[in-house]
Amino acid sequence: MELRGRVALVTGGARRVGAAIARALAAKGMHVGVHYGSSSAEAEQMVKELRAAGVKAEAFGADLRKVEEAKGLADRVAKYFGTLDVVVNSAANMLEGPVESVTPEQWEETFSLNLRAPFFVTQGALVHLKQGKGKVVNIADLAGLEPWPKYVAHCTSKAGVIMLTKSLARALAPDITVNAVAPGAVLLPDAWDDAARKHFAETTPLKRLGSAEDVAGAVVYLLEADYVTGEVLVVDGGRLLR
Repeated sequence: MELRGRVALVTGGARRVGAAIARALAAKGMHVGVHYGSSSAEAEQMVKELRAAGVKAEAFGADLRKVEEAKGLADRVAKYFGTLDVVVNSAANMLEGPVESVTPEQWEETFSLNLRAPFFVTQGALVHLKQGKGKVVNIADLAGLEPWPKYVAHCTSKAGVIMLTKSLARALAPDITVNAVAPGAVLLPDAWDDAARKHFAETTPLKRLGSAEDVAGAVVYLLEADYVTGEVLVVDGGRLLR
């Protein structure tokens, strides 16, 4: 796909990895719909930044934990820009807790945003994506490929994102490609201290943490690659090899 002039929706595009993806797509000449949940000020700032880079951009608020808001998001973006070619499902949470302490509410909070929302955002976008042989990229996680004892709900939801990616790729071919990026130690939780960051860097085969830009570069590759679908591109500095 030639990205210049195309329109992308990036969920969670106001912060962290989502923001890096929005910037990378704008750098390729794409117009970007920046979805946000509660980060309205950051989303507006991102829109100003992207417009300054010479592309069209707009912020779209939605609580993706609510099915109707997730399903309706793509129509709002397509109405504003006139079309929609790409969906990047980046919005997610990462709730920590030992198995004994996980509540039904925390489980639902995790799955509604991390797994259910990407499906219904994509479902709502299908009519638009089919018109231009569009593309979907889901942001999975290394946690979907290996178990993390303090993040059982998160691991399970991201494993679901990986199977969702493969299932959608099969179901939507040949009109739409669907792939995923699974980041490793890229942007660690803000609450983690320097000792934890040092540990993760030292236990990664490449001996350093990654960056949000590493993930964004993988997303760009999957959008430009027309003969790749159903793949999960792991961006983890080799951690999965340990």
